[in-house]
Amino acid sequence: QLPLVESGGGLVQPGGSLRLSCAASGFAARYYAIGWFRQAPGNEREGVSCISSSGGSTNYADSVKGRFTISRDNAKNTVYLQMNSLKPEDTAVYYCAADFSPCRSSWFEYGMDYWGKGTLVTVSS
Repeated sequence: QLPLVESGGGLVQPGGSLRLSCAASGFAARYYAIGWFRQAPGNEREGVSCISSSGGSTNYADSVKGRFTISRDNAKNTVYLQMNSLKPEDTAVYYCAADFSPCRSSWFEYGMDYWGKGTLVTVSS
């Protein structure tokens, strides 16, 4: 069983919305910061957002601030990424990851303890 499983990707028109989910299992996810990365074809992977274990602290890449919102439900071992006002440049495979280190801007530079396999988001008319 995979430790992190993403869902919710798909095709959406520019300006539309999607909500991604990341379901954790097999480890004590409630103690981990969990976040999202994305990788577009031909591009390097980039950090999108993370949330602390309690949900009290979040961090966002400048490119998604004001449009994306991360949240978590520790009772369901699930983290969500609400994506609004989507743009074609948001097209990418979105990966969920977990790491014990605190969620802050440097979190995305750490080696993650757990990864999901990704879900594809395509923003196109």
